[in-house]
Order: sequence, then C-alpha cells, then structure tokens
Amino acid sequence: MSNRHIFRALAALFLLLLAAAAVYQWSGTREASGPSDAPPAPTAAGSSAKPNPSPVPTPVPAVEETADVVVVGSELEGMYLARAAADEGLKVKVIDLREKPGGQLLQGEMLFLDETRDESGKLLVQGRAKELFDGFRSGKIRKLAEFTAYYDKLHQGIPIESGVVLDKVESVTGAGGRDAIRSLTYRKKDGTLHRVTASYWVENTDYAALASQLKVTRLPGLEKFYGQDEIEYMSAGMMMKFKNVDWTRFNTQFNALSGADRSKKFGGGNVNGSFAIGLSGMTNAYKPTNDRVFLRGLNAVSQRDGEVIINAFLIYTVDPSDSRSVAEAMDLGKKEIPLILQHFRKSLPGWENAELNGFPNYLYIREYNHYETDYVLKVSDALGARMFPDNVSIAGYPLDLQGTSANKWGIEMGRPDKYGMPLRSFQLKNYDNVILAGKNVGSSAIAYGSARIQPNTALAAESIGVILGQLKGKKSLRELKEEDWPALHQYLASKYGITLTGVKGHNKIAGWTDEEIRKLDSGEIIYPSYVNKRK
Repeated sequence: MSNRHIFRALAALFLLLLAAAAVYQWSGTREASGPSDAPPAPTAAGSSAKPNPSPVPTPVPAVEETADVVVVGSELEGMYLARAAADEGLKVKVIDLREKPGGQLLQGEMLFLDETRDESGKLLVQGRAKELFDGFRSGKIRKLAEFTAYYDKLHQGIPIESGVVLDKVESVTGAGGRDAIRSLTYRKKDGTLHRVTASYWVENTDYAALASQLKVTRLPGLEKFYGQDEIEYMSAGMMMKFKNVDWTRFNTQFNALSGADRSKKFGGGNVNGSFAIGLSGMTNAYKPTNDRVFLRGLNAVSQRDGEVIINAFLIYTVDPSDSRSVAEAMDLGKKEIPLILQHFRKSLPGWENAELNGFPNYLYIREYNHYETDYVLKVSDALGARMFPDNVSIAGYPLDLQGTSANKWGIEMGRPDKYGMPLRSFQLKNYDNVILAGKNVGSSAIAYGSARIQPNTALAAESIGVILGQLKGKKSLRELKEEDWPALHQYLASKYGITLTGVKGHNKIAGWTDEEIRKLDSGEIIYPSYVNKRK
C-alpha cells in the first residue's frame, strides 16, 4: 500500500473516532441534564428498572428549653408579670411574634397615657407602672427614647426572642379534666426549631396569638350591643406625630380667649403646658376622605422641643389578627394624616409651621376577641364597686366604648368610682395554666371599656407574677382558696406597696333591682341617661 493510501486510511479512522467521541459526549450530557423521553432499557428479566429513591432528609430535632413562665408577646402589661415573676426567682422567657418588642407602647407609639383615678380624683396607679405614669405626668418620660429606656429596664435580664413563628401547641389533660399546655414549639428567625416546656403560659399579644389556638369560647362583642351581623372591634388608632409646633403660643392664645370664644372656635376642651384635650369642634370640622377613618377629639401631649404626639385618629373595621387588614389600615393613615396636618395648620395657633414627624411602625389596637375566663367582669361589678377575695388589681376609669363603624363617636356607659379585678378574670376557662394579660382580660364587651385601661391590667399582671413566685409550684393558682389570699395580699403590700384589700368604692347602683342590673349588664340600660330618669 502506498503512503498516500495509508495516510487516507489513518485520516478516515481518526474522523471516525472523533464522531464516536462526539456521540458519546452528547449522550452523556443529555443524561446529566435530565431523563430522556425514551423509556428505560429493559432489565435482564424484561421489566423496567425502578429509579433509586431520593434520600429522605433526617429531621433536625427541636432545641429543648424549659422555663417556669413563658410569656407570648411583648406588650407592656404582660412584661410586668414577667418582671415580677423573675424578681421572685422564677425562670421567665418571652417569645414575641412581632419583629421588634414593645407592642402598643413602642411599636404603636401609644405614648399618651391614660391615668386611673377614683371619683374624688385620687390616683389609683400602683406598682411598677407608677414610675412610668409619674414620669409621664411630670414631663420626664415623653419621647419614644425615654419610653424605650423604661421598657428596657423593665425586662432587663429577661430574654425576648422576637420574630418567632408559632409551630405547635401541645396540650394534655390536667387536673379536674381541664386542659393544660405542656409545650410550645416555635421557629426562630434563623430557621431553627425550638420546643419550650413551662408551668405557666401568658397570652400577652393584642390579637390572642396563643389563646386563639386553644379550646376557647368567644364572648359576645360590641356587634351584639350595636345589633350588627358581623364581628367588629373598637376602632384602631394610629398615633399622629408632629414637629415644629409652638406649644407655648398654642397654650397662651387658646387660654387668652373667653370661654364663649373658645367654645365657638374650638368646641370646648382645654390646653395647658403639656396637654390638649378635646377641641372636638375643631376636629369635627375636618372632613375625612373616606368613611373608614375619623378624627375625634384630641388627646395631645407636648413631648418638648416642638414635638407633639396625638391620639385622635381612628380607623374602623380593622382585624388585628389579619396582617393584610393591619397593613391596609396603616396605608389609610399615611394618606390621611398629612391632610389632617393641613387642617391643624389652618385651625390651631402655633401650628402654622408644623410638620409630620414620621409614622409609628404599628397601630394602637384597642380590642380583639374576648374569651371566657373563670370569672367574666360585668358592668355592674364596675359601677357597683365590687371587690373580690382574689383581687389582683384596684381599677377605675369610665366605661369608654370607642367608636365602631356603627357608632363613630362611641359611647360612655357610666363612670365607676373604683372596683376590684379578680385573678379569675385572667385565668382562661377550662385551662389549668393559661393566664390572659392586658387587653385579653375576661370581661363583657361593655365592661371592657374600663377594664382595658393600661394601669388596671398592668397592676393585675404584676400581682399575678408575684403570686406565681410565692407559690413556686407548691400550689397551683387554681388551688388557691379564699383563706390563702390574706397572706398573699399582705406580702404584696409589705414588699411591693400594692394595696388590694381594705378598699371601699362608691356603689352607684345600690338599691337597683335584679332586673335593672341585668339590663345594665346587657347594655339595655345606658347608665348616664337611665340614672337621671330613675331619680
């Protein structure tokens, strides 16, 4: 064979090898990128080959934790319970579903505090809350940073785990056939699963994040009082924040007017060096852009340095358990408040150069579902100045029902002198170890108008925290008898200066018939108007 033929043969062989290699590479690439459309090759037995099953990941076990008391939510009221229990030697853990702690106080910036006083004007605020209210009244605690410093001091040494997601609540049958929570599993921000067991659990959110997952009985709400078909809660609030206000001129010029002129121009109310209350004639002159929002009379406080924060802007039909409903309400507020500012600039002396000072991170939620507790507070308890053997708070405040879409101004159902709040109104019915804090207090929708106020439930929470520490597992809350309470009340008085016994209030329904009291509690009688007729 000539060299030419040998060369041609070698070249042909080389091209053949290249082609084979290309086919092999194409086939391998196709297999790596996914299965082909062709059926799998038959096995020796003639059946189709089964693909190897994907490996099942091994579940990562939850991190186990224990505590004496677990508080779900970081609202201020429940933090008093956490502080008191920790000071009494109990291990306390706070888990919060919100991204940041502080709830209504810090995230909602509800920095206008309502004091509780009896009908003679005597201050009823007791316990650790008194430092906060004294500081607010005196002007030392007015700005968000000052409230934050107070809150941080309150929970010092008590961990708050924010941004968690509740995964599972494990309940068992407790004493007397009642249920008891044994553990709660939650997921942290970093994705890790944690399971915590505890002796007591505290519902301390403004939308019953824990209690709503339990076997609860919802009590009738304001929808029954107003004759509505759908559930509706008291209006939510969005705090209005302003800066560059000349409060001195506002105060001076308002009070330079005669009473008649003030009434004509502002609709009454009062202004002093720190507060502006009412002025509902001026606020009523503002026409909202839609029927879901409303500007009522002012609760305004000067925060110093030209900064002012106001509780007066209401948003109706907000469901605090629905994040979309809350976000929608926040958007409504952010659109309406700049228009309200323009109205204030035109209507109020010293406000001509006022500007927006930002928006809060969250709403001021007044109300959510009321769940049945061992004892449900009634209107007659408040107006009748009733005291209980198991008092955990001495309360006071008008029966103030804030507006709903059915009654935008709301209504006052009477003004109690003072009354007791029993432990049983904070114990979830049919559960051995679930405590309801703050806005979750067990009360009728009408009695809630007074019971909901912060100093009332803050004192109750602190007292319960102290009592848990005193019991230290030797006896459960439910095992307490009437004869156990004098020693507990004495301890609260001697160590914490909290007085819960020997208090007598003015019974404003003395001599009423059982039928009158029934109608009062059901809302068929509105006390202010009825009592005048009764006389």
